[in-house]
Amino acid sequence: MTICFYGADDVPYGCFSNFSPHGFELDGAWWPTSEHYFQAQKFRGTRHADLVRRAPTPLRAATLGRDPSRPLRRDWERVRDDVMRVAVAAKFRAHPDIREVLLSTGDEEIVEDTTTDHYWGRGRTGNGRNMLGLGRILVRTRGRLRAEPAGAPGGDGRRPRH
Repeated sequence: MTICFYGADDVPYGCFSNFSPHGFELDGAWWPTSEHYFQAQKFRGTRHADLVRRAPTPLRAATLGRDPSRPLRRDWERVRDDVMRVAVAAKFRAHPDIREVLLSTGDEEIVEDTTTDHYWGRGRTGNGRNMLGLGRILVRTRGRLRAEPAGAPGGDGRRPRH
């Protein structure tokens, strides 16, 4: 069986979306979604990165992160997969409920069912790289979480008190 996901509101697999409202603390900051983290890392160390982090929605964070007038960090193409892996792992470690959803998929194939993204999803032709799902980031994260004790470090996903 293949598990497909796309929208953050889809039950039960919407939590696999980078737009799902599952925030986490990483790199000394609170990230409302993994989309916020991923998009901000394109501009790490700049004011624009903080603007992306503070965006009111993941869609706005994505829009800011895709702004062609902003130069990407030089190593972005080389590090983007690792950035996504870090964000996805932090999200699932911070939220036991969605960790269990991911683990409940067993060894099934996971596919981001989007026709518009041939890199992170299956794309229009169905032959996209599906880096976020199939055998890639979500599946790798699932394997690593499976190997960790249930109460592994990562916090409870709540926003820290300041």
